[in-house]
Amino acid sequence: MKILKLLILILIISVVIIQFIPNDKPEVVLANENDLIYNNQLPENISVMLKESCYDCHSNETVYPWYSHVAPVSWLVVKDIRDGRKELNFSFWESQSKMDKAKHLDNIIDEVLDENMPMPIYTIMHANAKLTKEERQLLADWAERHAESLFE
Repeated sequence: MKILKLLILILIISVVIIQFIPNDKPEVVLANENDLIYNNQLPENISVMLKESCYDCHSNETVYPWYSHVAPVSWLVVKDIRDGRKELNFSFWESQSKMDKAKHLDNIIDEVLDENMPMPIYTIMHANAKLTKEERQLLADWAERHAESLFE
């Protein structure tokens, strides 16, 4: 019994100590002049899907939930946001070439239809980010049309 109490105490102390390890969160910028939604007339349902399911990790407009301030979960959140922004950042959309935009749109189609995005771990805490099969198809269809419109 003493060993169990000691282990619990060590665990509690460890959790408290790790809260002091710095974890710089990616900056939040709400005014992004090169943003996809800001610069394009997207259908309302597509804008809502992108904002709810993609923008926290794939834009500079991240909304940090309460648990993103608690280590060690905060480390995973920061990693996912950094990786997401590196792969695709909608806040820099208009500063990309047409070819890069087309590649991103093609990747969106693949990732959404293969149910890789939004990440299942994200939708656990963000139920409104979960996409139905129909929403996935709508988003893929939009991405395909938008890619085609780039070269018209």
